Amino acid sequence: MKNEKRNIALNRMRGYSSIFSSTYFLKLLQNDDYSFIDSKILQYDYPKIGNSINTYYDYIKYIYNELSKEYLNEYVYKNTFINELLIKSYGLKDTIAINEFRVGDSIADIVLFNGTSKAFEIKTELDSNKRLNGQLADYRKIFKESYIVTHEALIDKYLKEDESVGIIALEEHSRSLKMIEIRPAKVNLEINSETVIRSIRTNEYKGIIKQYYGELPTMNSFNMFDICSDLLAQIPKEDLNKLFIEQLKKRKSNTIKIDSFFKELRQIGLAMNINDKMHQNLLAKLNKPIEI
Repeated sequence: MKNEKRNIALNRMRGYSSIFSSTYFLKLLQNDDYSFIDSKILQYDYPKIGNSINTYYDYIKYIYNELSKEYLNEYVYKNTFINELLIKSYGLKDTIAINEFRVGDSIADIVLFNGTSKAFEIKTELDSNKRLNGQLADYRKIFKESYIVTHEALIDKYLKEDESVGIIALEEHSRSLKMIEIRPAKVNLEINSETVIRSIRTNEYKGIIKQYYGELPTMNSFNMFDICSDLLAQIPKEDLNKLFIEQLKKRKSNTIKIDSFFKELRQIGLAMNINDKMHQNLLAKLNKPIEI
């Protein structure tokens, strides 16, 4: 009986987790499709509607609070990172935050570019660390600082990793979640030009070359990558590091406005790079009364 109750509760949390999907929120914005929320209301929480929960945002706030207490998944970690570190500590003014940035064979959960470059790998209590060494090795190829973000109960486990890697803890308090830096990352001055060119956009690596050499060489679509790759490899590491950060800071981003989002949905806003018009549209849709 206990196992059955535990499985029911776990399935409910997994159901709640599925709501925080960029794909679903895009359908809501484009097609007024509330089915991904309505289905969970009908399955788990219909009796609550009209009491403490009236609008779709009320429901989002309710399920996010439940996840924060019972099921600390990757979305909760990322959203807490934005609320507790990006907004309060790192600052939004001169920072570009990117959700899921591919580096080599790995994808960094969140990366930041300001005066430096930082990669953050989230390891929840639900995750395996089987691929961690390879992920961190990939991040060190282009990022100055690499961090593991994990639960406070797992800190001792991850402190045993490479001492150059920073450690950030998610702490559970009675009414909130906090994030604190346990160990700062050591600055990595190495940068691999081949990994850079395969991790950024064409206009970005061409921008680096033009800025360093003063102009772009004659090339066509067939030889452009090889020519640019050779030229990047000749740039001194210190200069390449600086130019790489400068190019990534030029990306179109809503980072500076992310604190205007509902605090439960800032990670959705970052992942979708939602602009002002989309944001206002989303607010209107979520403030709509629930009618099922």
